Amino acid sequence: MELIKQKIQDLDKQSLSSLGKDVETTITLVGNPNVGKSVVFGYLTGKYVTVSNYPGTTVEIARGKSEWQGKTLRIIDTPGTNSLIPNSEDERVTRDIIISGHTSAIVQVGDAKNLFRTLYLTLQLLELELPVVLNLNMMDEAEERGLEIDFTKLKTILGVPVNASIAIRKTGLDKLVPLVETAPNGRFRLYYGEPIEQAISDIEQLLPEKLPIARRAMAIMLVTGDETLREWLKAHLSLDAVVRIGDIVSELHRQMETPIDLLISRARIARVNEILKQVEKKQLQPESRISRFLGRLTLHPIWGVPILLGVLYAMYQVVGVFGAGTLVDYLENVVFGEWINPAATTLVQKLIPIPLIQDFLVGQYGLITMALAYGFAIILPIVTTFFLFFSVLEDSGYLPRLASIMNRVFKVMGLNGKAILPMVLGLGCDTMATLTTRILETKKERVIVTLLLALGVPCSAQLGVILAMTASLSFTASLLWTGVVVGVLFLVGYLSSKLVKGEQADFIIELPPLRIPAFSNILFKTIARIEWYLKEVIPLFILGTAILFVLDKIHVLNKIRDVASPVVQGWLGLPVQATDAFLIGFLRRDYGAAGLFNIAQDGLLSGNQILVSIVTITLFVPCIANFLMIIKERGLKTALVMTAFIIPFALLVGGLLNWALIILGVQF
Repeated sequence: MELIKQKIQDLDKQSLSSLGKDVETTITLVGNPNVGKSVVFGYLTGKYVTVSNYPGTTVEIARGKSEWQGKTLRIIDTPGTNSLIPNSEDERVTRDIIISGHTSAIVQVGDAKNLFRTLYLTLQLLELELPVVLNLNMMDEAEERGLEIDFTKLKTILGVPVNASIAIRKTGLDKLVPLVETAPNGRFRLYYGEPIEQAISDIEQLLPEKLPIARRAMAIMLVTGDETLREWLKAHLSLDAVVRIGDIVSELHRQMETPIDLLISRARIARVNEILKQVEKKQLQPESRISRFLGRLTLHPIWGVPILLGVLYAMYQVVGVFGAGTLVDYLENVVFGEWINPAATTLVQKLIPIPLIQDFLVGQYGLITMALAYGFAIILPIVTTFFLFFSVLEDSGYLPRLASIMNRVFKVMGLNGKAILPMVLGLGCDTMATLTTRILETKKERVIVTLLLALGVPCSAQLGVILAMTASLSFTASLLWTGVVVGVLFLVGYLSSKLVKGEQADFIIELPPLRIPAFSNILFKTIARIEWYLKEVIPLFILGTAILFVLDKIHVLNKIRDVASPVVQGWLGLPVQATDAFLIGFLRRDYGAAGLFNIAQDGLLSGNQILVSIVTITLFVPCIANFLMIIKERGLKTALVMTAFIIPFALLVGGLLNWALIILGVQF
């Protein structure tokens, strides 16, 4: 925890160094998922935003600054959470930010039409004894559904300011900062019954006198047996104190038949229900008939399937066809191919007479002609179109429904329904699909999906070339290609779920009502994510291109070609020309497939060889951009292990298919 705290301090100093002022107040935005926190954050911070991974995790944290009456305010937007006793990495990060000592005040953004869920989190925040402001958002939706809230009584019960807002219209948000300045510390105390209270008291006595949050709140977290606090305990307490706390918790769990976290949760639920009886003037009415009808239709076991297919097809058309096709073709072939690259080449050759530097900038592996062209002409259009589409799904409320429908299918591979989104995006671009594995809750799930994306999900460009090659094959051969690839994905996914350590996350997801997304919210989210891409991903392309340039100059690529040729000819049964196609496939997947396509067009591949080659190239090593993204998201060791598995495995499957066709005497 101390290391994390220091890293946060370093990041904060860097992001605020341009101000020339010291930060006086840090406001931490906390709330359940899908309650409009990002809109509130955007209002408070404007354009002064930095997005980065929370130290030691793949969870994104947005930081920004705001000015109010001459004061510099730092705003931190935390991941959505339902509890301070975390069940996912997102919830753990939110909890860690709060207890790290950087929070001056908390603004809880809650869904006004789901007051139960909001107040369940509010009670936990009040126990921290930090200044808290409760901002009930989406008041327009609550009113449309017939809900009235007695704000005066709610303020009295909670003892903290309560604000009403409609974030997408910027209504009520101007009151937040003034309320934070006068907000008192939360003083809510809930009795959990004996012997839990005795254990809480005993643990309190063992905790340091000065903590960023109330000692009682920390004791409540510890008494549940929260394993994610082990590092915090080691950093703040002596070994004897840690052992003593462990004994107290173990003894309490032996005494109680019901899990402690469940008993604590029941006490909180009971208190929330008591509050709701006092402050809800009218029972919440169902959402509009159209919203309710469409919501049920999307989850219907029969009608939900064509809707799902329609949404996935729309995503493929927007991201895969328009983004990865139309936009990429124009930017790559026209903007870079006809304008930027020729101009840069001419300029570099005139200004820099050194051939080596010329090659480094505008050669085959040039920083301009390859790295920037790849990052801006190929990936950026896909990033933009996906983030736009993803934001629409996110704000409309369909995202949880998509995951719910696909849950049973992905459960076979040790995953849950949330894995459908990265897998579908992989048909547009595996690099960005790897990035979106962050939406999965556990490290185990993120590793498995990353592996499956790198192994057997062809990007749209590669898929287009492969489909063109299957046009010369029979329907049976095309079906066999599909069956082998899908079968391999399920087999590897199933085996990975048994071998990769870690727990599988429970599939618990709230289904919000369907609604029309707000354009301003979609635009803000998309711009913020593109800004992150430009800062974090473009440097990876530059680094990767530089590495390839060096390998080419020292003739390592040629040596790899010499070693690989016997395997391609002897085991896969392909002509020697196919070796170059597999090597260049590491640079870009579609280039590798295109190389095989050209060989087939020249009449050098039989029907069987076409089938073997497209199976192998589909399962072959991910492109360099995807490889670098895996390093960024999963670490260098994991990326190397995956690559070391994928290359021989793809060759194994392709070779087995080749020899099976030979032994069975099958000819396509």
